[in-house]
Amino acid sequence: MAETWTVLKILQWTAGYFKEKGIDGGRLDAEILLADVLKLNRVGLYLNFDRPLSSDEQAAFRERVARRARREPVQYILGTTEFWSLPLQVTPDVLIPRADTEILVEEALKKIAGSGAILDVGTGSGAIAIALAHELPEARIDAIDISPAALAVAEANARHNGLAERVNFRQADLYHLSGGPYGLIVANPPYIPGAEMSGLMPEVRDFEPHLALLGGDADGLAAYRALATEAGRLLQPDGWLLVEVGLGQAEAVDRIFIRAGLQDLFVRDDYAGVPRVVGGRNLR
Repeated sequence: MAETWTVLKILQWTAGYFKEKGIDGGRLDAEILLADVLKLNRVGLYLNFDRPLSSDEQAAFRERVARRARREPVQYILGTTEFWSLPLQVTPDVLIPRADTEILVEEALKKIAGSGAILDVGTGSGAIAIALAHELPEARIDAIDISPAALAVAEANARHNGLAERVNFRQADLYHLSGGPYGLIVANPPYIPGAEMSGLMPEVRDFEPHLALLGGDADGLAAYRALATEAGRLLQPDGWLLVEVGLGQAEAVDRIFIRAGLQDLFVRDDYAGVPRVVGGRNLR
């Protein structure tokens, strides 16, 4: 007789299997993947622990488990994630939006007037631009990325959230910016030094786009130097440049902003106490 796999039994087995593969939070990943297969939420799983899975459901779940065991991020397996409580499509062409980046959105909302002009540099999935468009219905938002594939994802996300008319997506290189004047420039630029790539988690190193990760220069800060240099030309008087930074980079980025002539500098920690956002104002 074929073995019967119930919701609880397959979750327990999968959590153990993921642990053997070195995956932290394996039980949560198992629940998310199984909920996707069964078209339930996680509460629904708990209410159906004794439900047996059909052979088709088992096959679909095995395929997802095999992908996760190879360390593919859950978000890419599902093809979706959430940012600022908005649903977003994600593919390997874009970085997976993370909760830390919501700190950048929070600070941006404090600095821009509701009808101001905003530039999102390196938009990727469009997460930041879409969140700002959602919160600022009168704002004019330009969002750029060098990757046509990333822009296609961002445009699809804007349409899905009913904001296609609110964000102007265009292909551009952050080292050759144009437009403005803007009241606010925001960016979560590439900031990983090349020498550190091999030490990243497999989920990041092997699956997320290196174009959006590698920061250029030995210290990974090339994008910040370019943004700070261009800020005086692109920002209107009193306009702000706000950037997300990596672990341990806030002080160096602060110095870059000072040398570029930005003023009223500040650093904002994320909710884990890690310096996450650096901002400066154009007073020239």
